[in-house]
Amino acid sequence: MPSSQDIDSVIEGWDYVPGEVNARRITASNGRKLLQMRVDMGLLQMEIDLRPDGTRPHGAETYFDYLVGEVVREGEEFELSSEQCTESDREFVQYYHRRLCWLSLREYGSAVKDADHSLAFMDFVREHSPDEEWILSHEQYRPFVLFHRIQAGALAALDDDGPELAIAEINRGLESFHDLFLQYDAEDQFDTDELVIRLRDMRESVRKRYELGNTLDEQLAEAVKSENYELAAQLRDQMQVIEPTRPLGD
Repeated sequence: MPSSQDIDSVIEGWDYVPGEVNARRITASNGRKLLQMRVDMGLLQMEIDLRPDGTRPHGAETYFDYLVGEVVREGEEFELSSEQCTESDREFVQYYHRRLCWLSLREYGSAVKDADHSLAFMDFVREHSPDEEWILSHEQYRPFVLFHRIQAGALAALDDDGPELAIAEINRGLESFHDLFLQYDAEDQFDTDELVIRLRDMRESVRKRYELGNTLDEQLAEAVKSENYELAAQLRDQMQVIEPTRPLGD
């Protein structure tokens, strides 16, 4: 007799394809909206809001929120324990999987939100972990998370606000990348970095597709560089009318 716990019927006709992110939205029997990701030995199922596994660690919405509360209670000298580092890793992985799903489904606003969570959490653990090696194990992924954040933000802007604001989003993202390279004394590697090249290619692809010249922010940067302050003031006035709606998080 077939088991009610068997998932064959759930994944029937939904093949796993190596190297691809295969995700879908579903509605549970109780009406909850969920995400599923096909993996090689089954699937991952995630909540669409707050923590992907649906838990409330110590009553908080996310483990990050719980740890922020610990800092409030214990003060800025708070340091993560080994157990807290392990639990932080679990949350990083969960948000990574859901971010991939959002990107695959082209739900870019949700991908931005999850990337922002991970970047803010990275900032937190960098400040409060006593283990430098563990910090570096996360920092090595910061460019990848930042790339996803910029990519998703630009595509969301392209869908909702138009190509000029998408290019502005990419330019702000490239500035954040440059700041990151400066922080790690690696500015000489910036122009040849694969993710930087991909973002620049994305920007020029948008420019070519929509037959755009320099955007207002690019014209402003050039005016300031050439000390044409009258033109710069005029451009700033124009930009106040069309303010990007998705500024890249600090």
